[in-house]
Amino acid sequence: MNYLSELVGKGLDNWVIIELITYNIAWMVVLAVPMGVLFATMMTFGGMSQAHEVTIIKASGGSLLFMMFPVIVLGLILSYGLYLFNDQVLPKANHRAKILMSDIQRKKPTFILESGQFSTQLEGYTILARRIDSASGRMYGVTIYDMTNFYRRNVISSDSGNLSFTADYKTLIIDLYNGEVHQFSTSQTDNYRIINFDYYRIRIPAIGFAFEQSSAEYVSKGDRELSIAEMQEIVDSAKANYNKLLSDADSLIKNSLIENIYGIKSNKKITENTTDNINFKTSDGSIYDPFPDENDTSKTNILNRIISKTNIERSIIEGQQNQASYFTNKIKQYKVEIYKKYAIPFACFIFVLVGCPLGIITKGGNFGISAGISLLFYIIYWVCLIGGEKLADRGMIEPWLAMWLGNIIIGILGILLTLRVNYESIFFFNSNLYNNIKKLFRK
Repeated sequence: MNYLSELVGKGLDNWVIIELITYNIAWMVVLAVPMGVLFATMMTFGGMSQAHEVTIIKASGGSLLFMMFPVIVLGLILSYGLYLFNDQVLPKANHRAKILMSDIQRKKPTFILESGQFSTQLEGYTILARRIDSASGRMYGVTIYDMTNFYRRNVISSDSGNLSFTADYKTLIIDLYNGEVHQFSTSQTDNYRIINFDYYRIRIPAIGFAFEQSSAEYVSKGDRELSIAEMQEIVDSAKANYNKLLSDADSLIKNSLIENIYGIKSNKKITENTTDNINFKTSDGSIYDPFPDENDTSKTNILNRIISKTNIERSIIEGQQNQASYFTNKIKQYKVEIYKKYAIPFACFIFVLVGCPLGIITKGGNFGISAGISLLFYIIYWVCLIGGEKLADRGMIEPWLAMWLGNIIIGILGILLTLRVNYESIFFFNSNLYNNIKKLFRK
């Protein structure tokens, strides 16, 4: 639905559209699997609770942890499988989807002529067909304005004609019958010719009407089109460049301009100066003249050179500071994506901890209650994930915390719920609250 406006009227092959949908299914799977785990566990354990199977197992000496053990194991296996999918399959699918969508956007709509309407779809040509036979596709009363040559214009009129593309859709062929060509020069008004014809064929380049797929190796990859190893290489490279910039800036500051060029001792701190005698007052209050063997004019020239050189070095340091900020932001951006590839698959295990006890507490064995509660928890999880990503990009929190915040919050809640149901204590929730939640969802 998002790409519908880009697909309609382009004359695309059905397999191209299926390919685009298939590539986009990859990121949908990554989002759907954790929510499916939560929904499935709530349905299963809620159904067991409604059928009193949980009570029977507990009466036989079993516990919630005993019942949850196989589900936890499967949740961990599913987390690992989704991690592999997220790291290996998803980046390639995202990259191919981006390339395919770019190719589709580049393709022009299918060339269509309408009766009595001017068409300007072909660059340099304007075509008018006054009547078109819908059955045979034959055109009647055709006029073509050829403006491809700036110095000479052609106006072609004919009684009838046919229009077709070559097999590769790169050339439009127009066959005209019984007409005339009016030629005139834009620079010489008296240069005018009329050419009559019985049959006239025009071949017009139709650039962009054929669908051409680009090669993946020539298209750059974004942060969501890279594996963890590829992103880690970028992070390491950015860190190395960042450390080099800091080292260069530190070296530039330590080796002060005056000390390097003029040999002024660094233990003399300059706090004040006047342009009259170019004397400097040090931090202990004594007057220090850095140029004792120079006259006033020489001192002024030297000082001007110092100021000029200092301004140059200041510009260099500011440029290095901007580059350091760029590398810092790049490191944060790719670290967020790296931790996201771990955090989302691990949510499968986290939602097992939440879904099993929550299904028993609410007895959500029916579709409506399970779907509603699953959606609520998933919204909370994705608010934490998206909000954390924004905060990490702005440097307000660490990337690892931003991506794992949702898992931490829901994981703690899942542990408390599991303990509450396993030991049947009321230290965290009471039965009235669950009854109210059940009534709310029933309504």
